[in-house]
Amino acid sequence: MIIRPIEVIDAEKFLELSKKVDESGFMLYEPGEKKTTVAQQRTLIEKILSENKSIIFVAEFENKLVGFIVALSGNVLRNQHSAYLVLGVLEDFQGQGIATKLFKRIFEWAKENEVSRLELTVIKDNIKAFNLYRNMGFVLEGEKVHSLKINGKFVNEYYLYKLL
Repeated sequence: MIIRPIEVIDAEKFLELSKKVDESGFMLYEPGEKKTTVAQQRTLIEKILSENKSIIFVAEFENKLVGFIVALSGNVLRNQHSAYLVLGVLEDFQGQGIATKLFKRIFEWAKENEVSRLELTVIKDNIKAFNLYRNMGFVLEGEKVHSLKINGKFVNEYYLYKLL
C-alpha cells in the first residue's frame, strides 16, 4: 500500500474511484450523479496541485487507487490556516488501516504547510466514519440540521474539527 500525492495522470483512475465511493450513499453526490469528465477531473487536479494549501493524497494498491483524502484550504488570509477534508475508501478496502494512513499523511502535510485547523462533515447516521474521525482526534463542533436530503428524507450532518 502506497500513500502518495495525486498526479495529473491519475485523473481517470481517481474519477473512477470517486464514483465508486459515491455508491456508499455517505458522500455528497448521489450514486451516478457525478457527471465529471476525465478532462474536467484532470483540470481540477491541476488546479488543486497549483494551490499552496490544498492537496489530494491517494492510497494505491497493486496499481489501483483504493482511497483518497482531499484537503481544501481557505484562499484568503483569514482562513488559510484551515482546510476542509474529504475522505473516501473503497468498501472492499475498509477496515485495513488505509483511512488511518491517509489521515496521518494529511496531518504531516498540514504541519508542513502551516495548516493548523482541519475540519470535515459526516452524515449523522454514518457511525463507522464518525467513530473513525473521533479516534483520529477530531472533536464534535456541532450539528447541521436538515443539511442534506437523501431519498426524499432530510438528514443531519455533524461538523468536526481537529487543531494541530
